[in-house]
Amino acid sequence: MSPTTGEPLRSGSSIVANTTAGYHILKIDSYSFTKGTPTGHYLESHPFTLGGHRWLIRYYPNGNTSEFKDYISIYLRLEAIVNKEVKAKYQLRLGDKLGQQALRLEEVTTFASTKGLGLPKFVKREELEKSTDLKGDSFTVRCDIVVVNEFRTEEEKAVDAAPRFVSVPPSSLHQHLGDLLLTRKGADVVFDVGGQTFAAHRCVLAARSPAFSAELFGAMKESNTAGVIHVDDMEAQVFKALLYFVYTDSLPRTKNTEEEDEEEDVMSQHLLIAADRYNLDRLELEQHHCEGLKKACFYFLNTPANLRIAMATDGFKHLSRSCPTIMCFSIVNSWFLSFLVAWPSLLQTLWV
Repeated sequence: MSPTTGEPLRSGSSIVANTTAGYHILKIDSYSFTKGTPTGHYLESHPFTLGGHRWLIRYYPNGNTSEFKDYISIYLRLEAIVNKEVKAKYQLRLGDKLGQQALRLEEVTTFASTKGLGLPKFVKREELEKSTDLKGDSFTVRCDIVVVNEFRTEEEKAVDAAPRFVSVPPSSLHQHLGDLLLTRKGADVVFDVGGQTFAAHRCVLAARSPAFSAELFGAMKESNTAGVIHVDDMEAQVFKALLYFVYTDSLPRTKNTEEEDEEEDVMSQHLLIAADRYNLDRLELEQHHCEGLKKACFYFLNTPANLRIAMATDGFKHLSRSCPTIMCFSIVNSWFLSFLVAWPSLLQTLWV
């Protein structure tokens, strides 16, 4: 190896957290009346949005358990569209001024929609009632939150490189659209799915899905544009997850317990059908890599014995019950089933 001359070339990069910070003030008026709330019961703040997620603060006037019945307990909770996890850190303090001492400064921790985090011993009631924080039978709680949205990698410039005067942050379009869905601001269409209603925005849906575009603006559009659009043969939770993907181009993370894994598998099956119904090709690929899955299914079902086994499974029966319009063409009567067994290649023709 030939010797080098001069200083060696240097390069570097940094991993940076993209965060959103904010705070919420919860005022407890008529404190003396709230003291009648039983231990373990709570009063809840109005939901607020930060970092594309909705949050709640829970106030337990007599502690969240009997162990802390002499204390006021305060918990921060994530309210999500579907089960998901969010990385964040938070502070809780009496009063609404930053100068007052924080009672909790968390390192970055994981919030799930099924569990809140906070302080069971936020303040002892006896101490609060003797302090200046209780004014006119009311006091306030301030909760500061820093949400970790994502991590990104940035290249470090060399010492002798020309300075960069403009730094372009990563796109936050999906976060803004997610906030639009959560807040329902400007929503101009309502869907009724299994008795639950969902407000959305026609332009967003039409831009993302050809099926929504035809339903909302094309020949299929509802005659009464101010009415409610009814969605049949779909569960409310599936439609909620579908809307989340339409607005954010992603699926929320879920926990990995055995029970939740089973629920996620069922949800994935229904989302696959919903994605096909609304022509969301990217969702189909994200869920199951559908092109490869379809080929593997055709190969397996090409044998009459395998087709009989598949039709006898609980999954096939569940699909028949939950999505009758999808399955009705293949289960019209026993004669047609026999025909499918005799001519399995017809199944591929019908799929395509």
